[in-house]
Amino acid sequence: MLELNLVMREVKSWVREVGEIQKENFRKRGLVVTTKSTAVDFVTEIDRLSEKYILEKIRKNYPNHDILAEESGDQEIDSDYLWVVDPLDGTTNYMQGIPIFAVSIALKYKKETVLGVVYLPMLDLLFEGVKDKGAYLNGEKIRVAEKDRLDHCILATGFPYDRAINKDNNANYFAHFVPRVRGLRRMGSAAYDLANVAAGILDGYWEINLAPWDVAAGILILEEAGGKVIYLTEKRGVSLVAGNPVICEKILEQLRIVDERENCR
Repeated sequence: MLELNLVMREVKSWVREVGEIQKENFRKRGLVVTTKSTAVDFVTEIDRLSEKYILEKIRKNYPNHDILAEESGDQEIDSDYLWVVDPLDGTTNYMQGIPIFAVSIALKYKKETVLGVVYLPMLDLLFEGVKDKGAYLNGEKIRVAEKDRLDHCILATGFPYDRAINKDNNANYFAHFVPRVRGLRRMGSAAYDLANVAAGILDGYWEINLAPWDVAAGILILEEAGGKVIYLTEKRGVSLVAGNPVICEKILEQLRIVDERENCR
C-alpha cells in the first residue's frame, strides 16, 4: 500500500495550486458557462481547467490508478486504487461570485476511502483526513460537535439539480426542520458541508441525490473527526445524513416522520 502521508503532501500541493487558478479567474468577465443534466446544473471553463490540472498530476504520479472525476467520468485501468475528484464543488457559487466553493479529492484503496482533502481557495481552509489518523483543519485536529438536541443545532442541506421536475426534491424535509432546529444553512457545496460538520462548525447535514465525487473526501474527514454517516439507500443517487452519532440518528428520525406522514396521505 502507498505511504499515505507522502501522498497527502502531494494532494495538498495540488489543491493549493488549482486553487490559485480558481482565485485568478474568480469573478472573471465573460466566464464560459454551459449546462449539463438540467437548466440549473452548470459547468464552467474553470471546472474543466481545474479537473484537467488535477488529472494530469494523478496520471503523471500514479499512472496505474483509476480515476472517477465529475466532468470526465470513469477512467478505469483495473487498479486497487481509485481517485475520486470534484475539481470545483460549488460551481453555481463560483459563477455567481460567491466565494464558497471547494476542491475535493479522495483516494480509495480496494473500495475503502483512505485519504481525503477538501480545500476552499477563497477562505484558505484546508480540511484533511487519512484513514485511522484523524482529521485536521489547517493543521489543527478537529472533532464533531457534542450536541444532543436538535433544537440547539445548526444544520446544513442542499437541493438536487432536478428539483423543479422531481417531487423528491428535499423541500418537504427542509420545511419540516425549519421550526425544529436553531438554524438551517445552504452553503452550496456538499464537500464543505461535510467538512464543517467534521470541524464542529455545523452540527449536522442531510442531502439527497448527490454524486460520489461530491462526498467521498468529506465523508472520510467527517468519520475521522468522530462523525457518523447514514446512507438513505431508498433515495436516489448518494443520499445521506451526517453528524455526531446522536444527532445523525435524530435527523434520520425526523426524515422518517415526514416520509410516514406523506405515505399516509
